[in-house]
Amino acid sequence: MSELVTKIGNHRIRKVSDLEFKIDANTDKGMKVPVTIYANDSLISKMAMDRTIDQAANVATLPGVVKHVIVLPDGHEGYGFPVGGVAATDMEEGVISPGGVGYDINCGVRLMRTNLTESDLRPKLKDLVNELFRSIPSGVGSEGSIKLSRSELDVLLVEGVRWAVTHGYGTDDDADVCEEGGSMAGADPASVSDTARKRGASQLGSLGSGNHFLEVQKVDKIYDERAAKAMGLDHPGQLTVLIHCGSRGFGHQICTDYLRVSESALRKYGMSLPDRELACVPNNSKEGADYRKAMYSALNFAWANRQMITHWTRKTFERVFQTGEGGLDMDLVYDVAHNIAKVERHSVDGEGTRDVVVHRKGATRAFPAGMQQVPDRYRSIGQPVILPGSMGTASWILLGGQKSLELSFGSTAHGAGRTMSRSAARRSYTTEGVRSGLESRGIYVKAMTREGVVEETPEAYKDVDAVADVSHSLGIATKVVRLVPIGVIKG
Repeated sequence: MSELVTKIGNHRIRKVSDLEFKIDANTDKGMKVPVTIYANDSLISKMAMDRTIDQAANVATLPGVVKHVIVLPDGHEGYGFPVGGVAATDMEEGVISPGGVGYDINCGVRLMRTNLTESDLRPKLKDLVNELFRSIPSGVGSEGSIKLSRSELDVLLVEGVRWAVTHGYGTDDDADVCEEGGSMAGADPASVSDTARKRGASQLGSLGSGNHFLEVQKVDKIYDERAAKAMGLDHPGQLTVLIHCGSRGFGHQICTDYLRVSESALRKYGMSLPDRELACVPNNSKEGADYRKAMYSALNFAWANRQMITHWTRKTFERVFQTGEGGLDMDLVYDVAHNIAKVERHSVDGEGTRDVVVHRKGATRAFPAGMQQVPDRYRSIGQPVILPGSMGTASWILLGGQKSLELSFGSTAHGAGRTMSRSAARRSYTTEGVRSGLESRGIYVKAMTREGVVEETPEAYKDVDAVADVSHSLGIATKVVRLVPIGVIKG
């Protein structure tokens, strides 16, 4: 197709194809690389309603940024970086930015399968959801039932999921299907403040609030039978459980601490930025190394957190369905982070591979088959990718594709992406209206607060099916299974 050019704000955007838009590097604005937006016309029109495009162009000014800044189809305004954004910086000459990971470090998702069907669940739906709600703490400031000493927390921050498994909360099989095995090497609790420790120590095993949730879902449609079978998802109506949460107050405080450090260091390193929310430090500086060690600690906290929730979910299912341990085949399919920065090797501008720090903020790693980082169980097919939707719409399981390495530093979208603020949702919808709409679709919701329901109304989010379509058509991650919710727990 011939390229069309339009303007969004101060930016000249070229439509390269039906699913790719480009902002050329503008040296007058300090941009070092172009911005690539993967979206359809409808999705990019929603990005134009907030600061998504401006923020992506600002990220393109960061020292050492390489190739291009990417906005994925679920992109929307965030803190400094757009959510649904990916940026890679040179390990030697580039920077790392806490805002490029976000406050909820390793906010991520994990999926469990079961051998149950929707018909097994329907008579027990409310009992199950209510019992899950009692078993798994949720809401602002919620506390888990595990209290750790300082030394115990230090071990957890290094071991992640392995700590939980060692203490009887799951099996080695769980760790084998987590990104990084659920334990990011290089974490150092010495880089974590006492304030972060105090905020996190009591929150292990809790969902938290906002858009975090636990959903009981069913398989709706299968698009890739080979991949679905490898994941243990083999027939429509099969029940699954999706858990979406992160590092709670622990990760939030680490981000706060190191944003302060980064802002103070800007003058020291002679950096000037278009937005203070992009505060950053050189990758090879002491401040950069300290942030990575603390951020990796938060990654491990979040993986352990989701593991504890997984354990209590299994126990709840066993009680409600009066089945012995293991009788429901509640195997973990996969767990992936979508707020993270990691050192990876990627090809940049045809110059061979080199070490870069890939910031994925509201973005999911989507590595293809054959890569060492993909668990043994999936290496022949590619990495599972989990795209949660809203509590009234679908979620998707995709499969990492070869095109992701070329187009998006091995990444794809992380979910539906908000299109309406929480305050706007409260103005436009009522709790009773949202609940009745969900109940009419056979979805039972249990939430800590009335606001938690209305703020997360499905209408506040983009069309997750459209997001999955863009990813699939680009080949960065392709469709495997579509899931739909039946029971939902919200913080």
